[in-house]
Amino acid sequence: MARLLADFGHDLPTVPAQVAATKEPRLFHHASPRGRPRAGRGWSPARAPVRAYRMTSDQAPVFWPFISAPGLPPTGAQMGINELSGASFYADPMGWVTDEHVPVTNPNIFVYGKPGRGKSGTVKAFCLRMMDFGYRTLVLGDPKDEYEKLCRALGVEPVTIGIGLSARINPLAFGPLGQHWGDLDGPETKRRAQIVFGRWLTLVRGLVGSQRIGAARVPFGPTDAQAVGAALRHLTGYTQGNSRLVETTIPALWEALANPTKELVTECAYGSRRQFLDETRLLRDALSQLTTGHLAGMFDQATNIALDWRAPIQSLSLRHLEPLGDEAMGIALTCLNSWGRGMREMAEPGDLRICVRDESWKQLRLGPEAVKSFDSDLRLSRSAGDIQIAVAHKPSDPMSAGDVGSQAVAIARDMIHLADIQVLHGQDAAVGDELAALLDLGPMARTLITGWAMGGTGRALWRVGDGLYKVQTVLHPAEARITYTNDAIDGAL
Repeated sequence: MARLLADFGHDLPTVPAQVAATKEPRLFHHASPRGRPRAGRGWSPARAPVRAYRMTSDQAPVFWPFISAPGLPPTGAQMGINELSGASFYADPMGWVTDEHVPVTNPNIFVYGKPGRGKSGTVKAFCLRMMDFGYRTLVLGDPKDEYEKLCRALGVEPVTIGIGLSARINPLAFGPLGQHWGDLDGPETKRRAQIVFGRWLTLVRGLVGSQRIGAARVPFGPTDAQAVGAALRHLTGYTQGNSRLVETTIPALWEALANPTKELVTECAYGSRRQFLDETRLLRDALSQLTTGHLAGMFDQATNIALDWRAPIQSLSLRHLEPLGDEAMGIALTCLNSWGRGMREMAEPGDLRICVRDESWKQLRLGPEAVKSFDSDLRLSRSAGDIQIAVAHKPSDPMSAGDVGSQAVAIARDMIHLADIQVLHGQDAAVGDELAALLDLGPMARTLITGWAMGGTGRALWRVGDGLYKVQTVLHPAEARITYTNDAIDGAL
């Protein structure tokens, strides 16, 4: 029929040829419960007693109660592996504070660990990774230049403070609160004055209390506080109502107390100039030691360094002070902490900062007044929006600030709880007992600190609020190079 019609010029429509459908290769191939009977395919002569179950995520913990969920939101710096769940562990102190589901009320962090257990590596990795979230790091005193490599890797040169060096820092600097003083109204002037003079008084109390009379610390009572506060107000011009305040120094404070004016004697309610000098003799002698001792010239002049607060990190190196001993190092740390606190009292919105206080135990051993100064800095962390990180070897370090049962020990004991986050690296058995008692840890947590954490670098038990997390810090090879701190040991071998 098609040929006949074609002879007369008509073509019938043709039917397209059928194309054989091709199947996509299978991703998975069925295997019997005994496996494939071929070499290397896991074949077993016996059938495995395996059963399949289906359940929801709420029902699964009933069957596997020892597998814990991550528990914390995956925000902030990815620090490593949570070995209790197998998931990644993220650290976000400020995010934890704002998250009502995480029992954290302040972002402070205490890091404890035996030397060589990876404390500094964990802290540096945290600082470096939090830079991706807008945080900058301020190292308020680096006694061993442990942050030098990190600074230079980020293109920042650390500021070095030491005997014969040019850097000077005045712990009695006004900071941002002293700017535009003449343009402020009465209430704002009074508010700023209370903050500035309160910070200075806390510093002087700590510095005076660090000095000794034989085996005892120099006392600093209310009368001394009255004299120091009045002298500072006179020196700056605040008492005279000046529209522009004058920056003062510790030597100027000593001079004002050694040669008091009639106005100062009257304001302090002394009967005569002689009585003033007699009552403040210990105070003046303690201040004199600070201006003429080993640290002379470093913290008793106007600040001559200009830090780039927009840089990712700034570090104040104290390596050259190490030969002077722990007490001189502690005094330097006290001065730097007060100065750093002043620089951060009017931080711009969004200027997030991590303040690292390395070897903090050296400051805390200077006596109860130094402990109070450190305690004051930690209490302001939440209002300032900063993350304070204190690094120490063991929790009993601040307890040596005074005798057993003394006020200093009580303050130091309570200060541990000013940090809702504790990173507990490997410790010996005796220190593990201290941690368990101070932080109310159970026997399993103590075993992790004295056993598992001692078996490798970077292992730590993170205590976030009431939660415990078994974390192995993981460093990238590039991070490992700039956080390595055993160069001196390697060079000696």
